Amino acid sequence: MVAIPLAVLAALCNALTTIFQRLGVETAPDARLRGFKLLRHALKRPIWYVGLVAMIGSFLFQATALGFGSLSVVQPLMVTELVFLVIILRVSFGSPLGWREAIGTVLTVAGLAGFLAMSNTGGGTTFPTTSGWVIVIAVCVAATAICVACTRLRSRSSRSWRSAWFGAAAAISFSLSAAFTKATTILFSNGFWQIFEHWEPYAIIVAGLAGLVLTQDAFHAGPITASQATLTIVDPVVSVVIGVGLFDDDLRGGMGALAFDAAALLVMCVGLFVLTQSPLIAGSAAEEHLGRSRLAHSQRKVREVSRSGR
Repeated sequence: MVAIPLAVLAALCNALTTIFQRLGVETAPDARLRGFKLLRHALKRPIWYVGLVAMIGSFLFQATALGFGSLSVVQPLMVTELVFLVIILRVSFGSPLGWREAIGTVLTVAGLAGFLAMSNTGGGTTFPTTSGWVIVIAVCVAATAICVACTRLRSRSSRSWRSAWFGAAAAISFSLSAAFTKATTILFSNGFWQIFEHWEPYAIIVAGLAGLVLTQDAFHAGPITASQATLTIVDPVVSVVIGVGLFDDDLRGGMGALAFDAAALLVMCVGLFVLTQSPLIAGSAAEEHLGRSRLAHSQRKVREVSRSGR
């Protein structure tokens, strides 16, 4: 199936996006910066643009995959991003792999494989009705707003709490963007110029931009373990619900099959959570490298000021 390798390539690009965009926002001078103010800071960092290129590549691979496969197949495959993230950070910083990486990878792959083997029966080509879109958009916007509001709860103002809720909000936005992308691929199959006569292609930009801004907030608000957990777990779950409810994705019927699907998704989510707790994904090695860079930069500034004072 062509959609599977394309979705895996999109996940690889997402892993690169996470690394480079995290480095782009970590140097923000004010920890309270968020939204477009934080994005403006990121735009001044060349490394952030490398992440942007990777993000564009991910979108192109994902859109092509959605053209060949259903939302319920492509979006769960995107969680392999964490597996790639572990591999990239291991190769880049030479940190040894531990039990979290091993168990997390096995559970993620096993759960994902089980879900795809049981549920992938086709479908997903039904174009959504207007009423269907209204319901999905309203629910997603409300859920995103609730997630953002949860970041402001004073009784739970820890950095991990805020980062996790921003990650959940970003995941919902990306799921909605994927739904718009899927609809656009259906329009494209009926003729290239048709896509410009509908609003769905333009909605991809709105939902994608919202997800991009919320992702920067998640990266900057707290540890990457928290944001990556909700980003990678919420996205496929929401996408499967949207795929079944809006695009008529086929899941094998019967209580036994549905129970197996739910169990497989649960195993995958547990694996993802274990992976997000990995020191590699937590960025300990990357942050140590970044800390050395900051120290060297500060020392250069001190030397420059000393020379200018003389």
